[in-house]
Amino acid sequence: MDTEEPGARGSYVLVGLVITLAVVAFVLAVSTGRVDTAILFVGLPTLLALAVAMSPSRGSPHLMTFKGITIALLMAAVFLHEGAICVLLAAPLVYAVGHAITAIVTFTRRRLHLAVVPLALLLGAEGVVPSWRMDPHHEVSATHVVAAAPGDIAARVAAGPRLDAAPRPWLLTGMPVPRHVGGAGIDPGDQWVFHFHGDAHGPGGVLVTEVAERTPDSVRFRVVSDSSITARWLHWQEGTLRWHAVEGGTEVTLRLAFTRRLDPSWYFGPLDELFTDAAAGYLLDALGLPDRS
Repeated sequence: MDTEEPGARGSYVLVGLVITLAVVAFVLAVSTGRVDTAILFVGLPTLLALAVAMSPSRGSPHLMTFKGITIALLMAAVFLHEGAICVLLAAPLVYAVGHAITAIVTFTRRRLHLAVVPLALLLGAEGVVPSWRMDPHHEVSATHVVAAAPGDIAARVAAGPRLDAAPRPWLLTGMPVPRHVGGAGIDPGDQWVFHFHGDAHGPGGVLVTEVAERTPDSVRFRVVSDSSITARWLHWQEGTLRWHAVEGGTEVTLRLAFTRRLDPSWYFGPLDELFTDAAAGYLLDALGLPDRS
């Protein structure tokens, strides 16, 4: 005799449908190269949390959500070949989304099952269509007041950066940064090549830049090619270095422009700017242009 309640059977059916939708979304994201979109970081955690919260289980929904997301993150690290840093940076967003959806569904006593599904699809849709991206272009800058005359700045820059002579900012600890830089000069056509550390999945690659424009008080670099490990998350576009005399020295400003690859914008936008801002200051230090303060 079948003693299973009809309501429980209905819940299992809904859970099965949600899990199927999540699997289909994941397969489509991987097969179409959309693993850097919000569908992976928002849409899938939402569907996973929704399936857990809808399940007729006596255990804690939040504990089950935590376990499910942790397993999913570990699987993503293996199958998508993402390093530990990538997973750690995405983890706060994925856990927050999962637990928020779990709280909503359990608090409303599961009355919002169908309402959460379109919400998940909406929040996870950013970047799925390439034309639908929120502010993917970013600029960061770092300014140092250097205890040197303006005429000395060009010579320091032309010598190229010495990464071993500059302290790495704590914010970049564990992050992929160039191991060394080949090339020098600030005349149009001069190239600087940034060689990155590799990881367990292969070499770190190189970022090739070229002097595109030179004036008495500025240098503009453009990106020639980028096979570096950071290309997973952003596309460097150009960098501009400007300087002018101020009281007691020279003010030097480095501006870096890049295009963000990861979505959603409201999470990865500020995160990318935080790290690239630190990288700009690090590069100024490596050029022998430390802030006198």
